[in-house]
Amino acid sequence: MALLEKLRVFLGENHAAYTQTIHPQAYTARELASVEHLPNREVAKTVVIFGDDRFHMIVVPANRLVDFQEVRFTLGLSHARLATETELGELFPDCELGAMPPMGNLYGMTVYLDSALAEEKMIAFNAGTHRDVVHMSTDEYMALVHPMVVGLAREAVMRHGW
Repeated sequence: MALLEKLRVFLGENHAAYTQTIHPQAYTARELASVEHLPNREVAKTVVIFGDDRFHMIVVPANRLVDFQEVRFTLGLSHARLATETELGELFPDCELGAMPPMGNLYGMTVYLDSALAEEKMIAFNAGTHRDVVHMSTDEYMALVHPMVVGLAREAVMRHGW
């Protein structure tokens, strides 16, 4: 079953209030925010890391970056690295590469939600493709996923050409 259908079934079985939209292809969380006309802070970026022999799902707003020093400290990991594209393909075979939803519970993975995103009223995220997006209240998302809310991200630094 494709992830989008699996996600619809999961949300329906849990009587979740959500909407789904389809937009032109967007490959990054910031592009998704742009095509959906949403603030970057409401769009979830799903990052999978490998640390201490297991995978962890970290969910941060599109306008923030994962702080690996904070990840290692907060999660008590001796090391942490981004999952490779090959690993992501194996972990999420029903998703387009980089379009996995922040629903680690559908994959037996612990989810860590950045505290900045937890404070937002609404959340939007990829639904397995670079075109499908789910929108729901952050409270609803947290009730479905039961993420650990922690501070694991930092503001993205703007790079200037000078």
